[in-house]
This record gives sequence, C-alpha cells and structure tokens, in this order.
Amino acid sequence: MAQALRLAERGLYSASPNPRVGCVLVHDGHVVGEGWHERAGEPHAEVHALHAAGEAARGATAYVTLEPCSHHGRTPPCTDALIQAGVARVVVAVQDPNPQVAGQGNANLRAAGIAVECGLMEAAARELNIGFFARMTRGTPWLRSKIAMSLDGRTALGNGQSQWITGSAARRDVQRWRARSCAVLTGINTVLADDAQLNVRDIDALTPIRCGSASGCGRGEQAVACASDDTAASYATAIRQPLRVVLDSQLRIPLDARILYGGNTLIYTVLRDEKKIAVLNDLGVSVCVLPGDNEQVNLMDMLHNLAQRGCNEVLVEAGSTLNGALLRAGLADELLLYVAPQLLGNAARSMAQLGELTSLDQRINLKWQDIRQVGEDLRITVKVEGCL
Repeated sequence: MAQALRLAERGLYSASPNPRVGCVLVHDGHVVGEGWHERAGEPHAEVHALHAAGEAARGATAYVTLEPCSHHGRTPPCTDALIQAGVARVVVAVQDPNPQVAGQGNANLRAAGIAVECGLMEAAARELNIGFFARMTRGTPWLRSKIAMSLDGRTALGNGQSQWITGSAARRDVQRWRARSCAVLTGINTVLADDAQLNVRDIDALTPIRCGSASGCGRGEQAVACASDDTAASYATAIRQPLRVVLDSQLRIPLDARILYGGNTLIYTVLRDEKKIAVLNDLGVSVCVLPGDNEQVNLMDMLHNLAQRGCNEVLVEAGSTLNGALLRAGLADELLLYVAPQLLGNAARSMAQLGELTSLDQRINLKWQDIRQVGEDLRITVKVEGCL
C-alpha cells in the first residue's frame, strides 16, 4: 500500500479535480502491475495496473489507495475492470467519499466473490486527497493559507514593503504548493500592493528531489520529494496552472493588473458593473457576481462556488485582511507559515487581522503538523483545530 500511495502522489499536480489514486497488483508475492491516475478523463489507476499485469492479474491482490469507482463517469467503472480481470482480493486504503461511490464499489466487488479489506494506511490516503474529501463531504475546498512572515509574526513593513522577507528557497517551495492547488486565492488589496501573477513559474522547483530513502518516506510530504528521477520529465509536462482567483467586492482591479493576463483568472465581486465586467470578459477574465454582506462577498458562498467548479485545494496568498476574515469565519483549514529569522517590529503589519480577543475562549487553536528548514527559513504547517 505504501508503494500504491507513492504512485498516487505522481498525480499530485495533474489528477484534479479527480482524486490522486495509485494501484499495485501482487501475485505470489511479486508485483505484476502498477499504475496511477494521471489526469482527469484518462484511465484510472486500476486500469493502468491491470493493463501492465495482463493475465497475471488473475488471482492477484490489488492494493488501491481509494475505493474503486462503481459508476460510469468519463471512464467505465473500475470495479467492472477488476472483476473481469479475475482479481481475487482487493485491499483498499479508504472508502471513496463521493456519494456516487461511498461503499458501493466495495459492495460490488464482494458481490462478485472478491475478498475486500478496507482501512490499510487510511490516514495517509485521506491526507493525500484532503481537498477531494473536503469537497465531497462538506461542499467546500480545503483552504490552505500561505503566509511569509518574520519571527515576530509580521508580513510587511508599515509602508507595505514585503519583498522579500523570506529567501529564494522558500519562494521556490511555494511553487510546489501552487502547482498542487486547483486555485490560488488573493484579495484585491494584495493585487494593488504587489501586482502578483500567482502562477506557477519555476518548473525546476517541481522536479523530483531524492529523499535518500530506499523505500520512500511515505510521510505525506509532497510526492515530488520521494519520486524516482525518471519521473522528472512527467512532472514538468503534467503541470497545469491553477485558477487565479481575486476577491474584489467592489471591482477595483486595475485593467493593467498582471493577474488579468495569461488566462485562467476569476474575480468574485458583489458589484454588477456591466461595463467593467464586459471589458474584463474581453480580456478573457471570468467574473462571478455573488450576494454580499455589507457590500462584501460572502466568503462561504465563494467557497461553495469554487467547489462547484471542481476545486479541491485552494491556496490563499493574501494579506492580513483576508487571512483574518477567513480565520475568524472558521473557513481556513491549514496554515503554511514560512518564518524568516528576522524581527520587523510593532509597526509592521500582522499576519492576520483577528480583532481584539477579550477571552481565551475566543482564541483559534492550531495543531502542529510539520516543521522543517527550507533554506534559511522555517516552514511550519499547522491545521486549524476542528477542521476536516
């Protein structure tokens, strides 16, 4: 199953909006076939593994990181393929949260006389597809906020200057998180201040780095860090640019903003300015007008809309206003903190505007996930307590 998970991770940058899935077929103690889901609309992991195994699949055990699908989508059901191939046993890491499957795949296999076990390395399998699970179970993407800050929690000087607090290694690392995300979300204030493009530019940062382990780490660290060297080219060609999303309630975005060019840009607003929307549409930019609260886009409505667009993971790269709003509303799931060994002082801008707390009961509790050094900086990953 660990090998199946490593295979699934090869779809880290390309499988969305589908889940990342790997499959290994074993017969008489030998691997006879393996595969992973590379892109939506293409064959699933089980089909690739069965094709590689050929007749050796008959009587084999299939290790699959997610319950095989049982419905007709863009491809036929994987359960049918496993049954027809004569597989004797299927070991599943985790049940598919998709209501179209949700246990039916395992049931169909059992009905065909195939032994099915479920739950092996379940936590690792869920973590690999945390965004898919979020979208399927609660109707919103997994929201991960990336924040580059000083050791005293400051993200910019009082005058707004922030380039660069963290070093080049940290900025290269961010490229990986952008590439694995379905969308990158920012606020209009960040666009006005930084004129960021928010696209994946440093493809070299995505090529595999050997972890030094003969069997791979299996830690849930980004797959690219544990893949073999011969997959470097496939990662580079599989990269798809994330949807670039701007939260701009009053449609203040200037028409020369760099994020408007290059395609794949979406703006959420409450202002139905038909003239400006038409100009933006001519630039190839999509504009979605949503109901607002006090002339501000309703954040939950925005996340539901992103889920409906097939977004599993959303990376937030914004300032303290949007970061604070998402945290206060309980919508942020995870914080990806790049901490530089610097002190910027009280006048510098904070990482999130949370307002004044009058009781410790109002605090936002976090759970440590990972801490590691990236160049001269630290990368700290924490989840918000109570998230999926």
